[in-house]
Amino acid sequence: QPSPLPELPIQYADYAHWQREWLQGEVLEKQLAYWRERLGDEPPVLELPTDRPRPATQTWNGASLAATLPRNLADGLKALAKQEGATLFMVLLAALQTLLYRYSGQTDISIGTPVAGRRRAELENLIGFFVNTLVMRTDLSGQPTFRELLGRVKEVALGAFEHQDVPFEMLVEKLQPERDMSRSPFFQVMFVLQNAPAQALRSPELTIEELDVDSGPAQFDLTFSVADLPAGLSVSVEYNTDLFDEATVRRMLGHFEVLLRAAAADPATRITDLPLLTEAEERQILVEWNQTDAPYPADQCAHELFEAQAARTPDAVALVFEGETMSYAELNRRANQLAHTLQARGVGPETLVGLCVERSFEMIVGILGVLKAGGAYLPLDPTFPPERLGYMLNDAGVRLVLTQAHLVKRLPEHNAGILRLDADWEEIARASGANPQSGAAPGNLAYVIYTSGSTGRPKGVLLAHRGLVNLIPAYCARFGLKPGVRFLQFSTVGFDGSVPEVFATLASGATLVLGRRETLLSPSELHALLRRERVNVATLPPALLSVLPADDLPDLEHVMSVGDRLTGEVAAKWKPGRHLHNGYGPTENTVCSVWHEVTDEDIHLNRYPIGRPFPMYVPTCSMRSFARCRWGCRGSC
Repeated sequence: QPSPLPELPIQYADYAHWQREWLQGEVLEKQLAYWRERLGDEPPVLELPTDRPRPATQTWNGASLAATLPRNLADGLKALAKQEGATLFMVLLAALQTLLYRYSGQTDISIGTPVAGRRRAELENLIGFFVNTLVMRTDLSGQPTFRELLGRVKEVALGAFEHQDVPFEMLVEKLQPERDMSRSPFFQVMFVLQNAPAQALRSPELTIEELDVDSGPAQFDLTFSVADLPAGLSVSVEYNTDLFDEATVRRMLGHFEVLLRAAAADPATRITDLPLLTEAEERQILVEWNQTDAPYPADQCAHELFEAQAARTPDAVALVFEGETMSYAELNRRANQLAHTLQARGVGPETLVGLCVERSFEMIVGILGVLKAGGAYLPLDPTFPPERLGYMLNDAGVRLVLTQAHLVKRLPEHNAGILRLDADWEEIARASGANPQSGAAPGNLAYVIYTSGSTGRPKGVLLAHRGLVNLIPAYCARFGLKPGVRFLQFSTVGFDGSVPEVFATLASGATLVLGRRETLLSPSELHALLRRERVNVATLPPALLSVLPADDLPDLEHVMSVGDRLTGEVAAKWKPGRHLHNGYGPTENTVCSVWHEVTDEDIHLNRYPIGRPFPMYVPTCSMRSFARCRWGCRGSC
């Protein structure tokens, strides 16, 4: 039968012909000029944290997840939009850009959004595809409030809508962005708002029902689609499953809702201060994951832990070096003799003593002797340039330097006294071998480590006994340190990695295996040392692990990767047959803050987290007056 509908005044072909005729010359150049200004310097790639590395070629494997935001929140967002002379679209776009900013740390955020393209009355009833994609690029720098950001987004959106006629494909063709097969050009996240009122479909002879359909593929990394419904805002996230897990996207939806609630309640809040975490996440992070407190000897100093162990196992081997050994009793006696000698020269609490020695028994005796005297040691690596050594000596105000006879000439000119641990030992040996009274407390200085100076002049980081005594039990528990276990002393004394190697070993009754610098830096010689001395525990940088043979080391049970990023190649090489740990922490946090034991799943997924905090052995403050608290925490504990 003939159609009862009236003929349309124009067809889609008429529109296409008109668009080609109209969108050229001055009209086209005016619109392109706007986009060249907005996108000409090419928006930076959005680097979101993903669950898996991005494939070299973009994939479209996708899934979707949905949630509904309640009506009262939708009304609050609309009220905010009205108050600021904006629209719900602009408010939601500002919130999404804030979320991406908080995830990525980037302040230049671009999001794609579709527009209907039916800007003329003649196109309202015309069948055909008119949708175009616009790029909403917003500057989030300067820590704006949400209200200020909304003003920026409003300006961006109005400008984009005014110049929406240039097809997105033409923008790509004309602006020639750098193409990457793993990403879409200009943006990787899409935002869609469906705010047209839904109309009921009725027919006397048909029953019509709307069904939600999962389209399957994901065109972008993320697509946030929001529909304004009577029940509230329906938010659906389509995501690329090669990048994101469902649990991650579910957290995104929760963060988006928390952020929207906070922005609606107080738009004067800076976007850096808007909360993201749900109540469950806050509890997980602040309570469940941070229940790491454990008892530790809070009233003792690091050298006192060694003294106690020396009393328990005096005949156990404390040190091994070049085929020679030293017992705990002998090491304690020599350190005591040095300590008494240092005290006679004025060393006490907060006194800084330089330590410039090569790897040897004298190095360990020097460290323990300084602490037993009550002082703190400043490691001076003899391989450092004289200029750096001179700077450290003068900057730290060192009064005395412990060294070896052949190293004296390497030291630059300075005002500190000199005590040679080899040539002057006959004098030192006349001192008492009994444990001295150091006078040091847990809050006193234990050692100073100077930074590399990569960000300017090297700076001395001051570390107290309390942090070190806090660290020792964690290392002992993680690596199973006890009498009979052998721990390699690899790190140079000027690097804070040497601190737990020395003190965790000597506080547990284990054996510290020393090696010459040349031996430790040669993969083949180091491998021979590890095998010959039956080393059980070693902390080594990934660069060395990558070239060090991993086989034929049956005694090596624990390997800890430190100092740089752990790679998949290194993990796959060292994980089989042993425990592989990934550790991280700045010097200021007393060597190490977090660590993670690598699993087979980590290797399969090629991801190597730095882990969670190891047990924090924090003392409980029982002082009634925090102003007199010996820990200086003033109630924070």
